[in-house]
Amino acid sequence: MHSRILTLATACGAALLAPAALPAADARPSDIQAQATTTVASVSAETSVPSRLSRLSRPSRHSQRKREVRAAELLAAVRGCRQISHGRYRTDEGAPASIPVCAQHGAVHWKADLDVDCDGRAGRHCNRRTDPVYQHATAHQQSDGRQLSAERLPYVVVPGASRIWSPARSGIRGGTVAALVHRNKVLYAVVGDSGPSGLIGEASYAAARGLGIDPDPVRGGAAGEVTYILFPGATARPIESHRAAAEAGRTAARKLLRRAD
Repeated sequence: MHSRILTLATACGAALLAPAALPAADARPSDIQAQATTTVASVSAETSVPSRLSRLSRPSRHSQRKREVRAAELLAAVRGCRQISHGRYRTDEGAPASIPVCAQHGAVHWKADLDVDCDGRAGRHCNRRTDPVYQHATAHQQSDGRQLSAERLPYVVVPGASRIWSPARSGIRGGTVAALVHRNKVLYAVVGDSGPSGLIGEASYAAARGLGIDPDPVRGGAAGEVTYILFPGATARPIESHRAAAEAGRTAARKLLRRAD
């Protein structure tokens, strides 16, 4: 910053002290106009240096509202757990039931593993050949009636309703926006499918890939390193638009930070 100020001041001083250069006789009118404009801009730059530097050092309110929410901020906002599930979930068959569903500052959240879901519309990476438990349908469909594409759309799988917890009673429905946090990455997604009523911790092929997790439906996934944050009342329309999910997710995440502050 200091070297930049010195450079600006030196340049401006030079522009004021140096004699104005006369245009060459064969100079074109456009060249003369360009030289004059440059000289005026150089002189006016000196008077505007302090105010310009002060603007550069202080982010505008608009930029503060539009900046990306960091992973650490989201994790801090959902630190702790006010448990809303009547019991706990397993991450896999045979694993201990150790995962509660929590609520914090208007958001619903849990921390679990990430098993890769390839269900929905078949594609190159998600089909009966690549996934032995592949199913052609998802719990929620696109606006045109087709099944969701696990390859293209980052989506979260929530447990089926049970005595442990009913997602619908917490305002969680198809298209509800979510933020997935894995290490230092944040990925916005939607609720797109439902799974077994006793298991938790699953997201689509595209969600795993977006978080930098191996998306292979058989060998891929992550063990216990993913935080799922769902925002009841925040919905992506249409459900298949990841752009809509990202925009709604950023807004909901900023609101969560304000509530947690």
